[in-house]
Amino acid sequence: MKKLSVLLSVCGVLQIVLGLASLLVPTLFFVQMGLEAPPSDNRYMIGMLAARFLAYGVALIVAARQPARHALWIGAMAAIQAMDLAVGLWYTAVGVLSLSVSAFPMFNAAILLMLLVWWGPWRAGSSVATIS
Repeated sequence: MKKLSVLLSVCGVLQIVLGLASLLVPTLFFVQMGLEAPPSDNRYMIGMLAARFLAYGVALIVAARQPARHALWIGAMAAIQAMDLAVGLWYTAVGVLSLSVSAFPMFNAAILLMLLVWWGPWRAGSSVATIS
């Protein structure tokens, strides 16, 4: 479980960084990622999404202490990474995003998804009896 704890901590910190950047400097963050600056009225929705990044980041850091007790949070993060990868693939395939913009986030999503599934508390031999 040590590897999973480290992974959850890293995921939590990444979520918090995404949340802070989305909340505090959304225009700079988008432009630095190679995206168009969001219209000012979209910053409202981005701020609400930032709150979710921040809350999930804290939850993952808490889950890192006892991963076996937090399989639902871990599974949900794996699902988020799968959706992130699928959305990146779709928007790249239809030409909305260039591969130079989407490659790094998709690579991260694929690696995190693989490790979360591989090291998750539901694997064979895990001490998880129930998902809570």
